[in-house]
Amino acid sequence: MANYKTIDPKKSFTALDGFADAEGVVNTEMPQSKWEVSFTPKEEVTLVENLITFDDLAQLETTIQMGFKEGLTSAMEGLDALLAAQKQEA
Repeated sequence: MANYKTIDPKKSFTALDGFADAEGVVNTEMPQSKWEVSFTPKEEVTLVENLITFDDLAQLETTIQMGFKEGLTSAMEGLDALLAAQKQEA
């Protein structure tokens, strides 16, 4: 579950991300991360930069062991496909 801290439309956002139950209550026993995402126009494309930080190395390692790398890769590939499809429709 993401808890958005700042949103600057079409430019950036920051959020805290953690695991939550069905009611949205964050499980503080599980790893949490801070996301800083920015969008920068570059000619005909937009550069998306993600800076993801953890309070300590143990939280990062636990998150990686839980499949974070594979999940993030899949999400970014899905975003690439969605954007390509939207570009073709335009």
